Amino acid sequence: MDILSPDILAYIEKMGVPEPDLLARLRKETHQKVLYPRMLSGPYQGRLLALFSKILRPNHILEIGTFTGYSCICLAEGLAPSGQITTLEKNPELAFIIRPYLEEAGISDRVNLQFGDAKEVLPSLSGPFDLVFIDADKAHYVTYYQMVLSKLSPNGIILADNVLWSGKVLNPHILDKETDSLRQFNKFVQEDDKVEQVLLPIRDGLMLIRKKV
Repeated sequence: MDILSPDILAYIEKMGVPEPDLLARLRKETHQKVLYPRMLSGPYQGRLLALFSKILRPNHILEIGTFTGYSCICLAEGLAPSGQITTLEKNPELAFIIRPYLEEAGISDRVNLQFGDAKEVLPSLSGPFDLVFIDADKAHYVTYYQMVLSKLSPNGIILADNVLWSGKVLNPHILDKETDSLRQFNKFVQEDDKVEQVLLPIRDGLMLIRKKV
């Protein structure tokens, strides 16, 4: 999933802020107990998410795709004093690892963890959201984007993960549903005059999107 060479990535991580111990333990337990642990954000991207959140100081964050809670804990680091995160996860069987780590991180009372299909849950959420992190099933990225944009505050930020999809979006011969959906998403955002965006070559590709005033 990493576009950068292992040596460059190791140097970047060495020069950055160290991964907190709690997150290191969560990462290890995810690899030991959960299928597809590579879905985890990881130290480099996790510190970036935390820094984005600290810069924005959001009152309300929306995360689509909790997985084991790693990115949720990172995003919570920058919450405003009365801020809250709403995080949506399709698989309720992951609760066994999510809830204890949210509790240990001291943020369980500030996290609204909801299990279910995001497409069904999102209409019930009013917002406004200052920061949205999309990291769920890739086939529905355009749908998620359309559903949250109206709930995003002016100058609000959307971060969409995996938009380079291990470089497969560049290969016209790769036509699987996920790859094609991500191509459509990238193009859709590019042509949306309500936002401005930059595609960052971080890990598996991270789209940074700002809603215009």
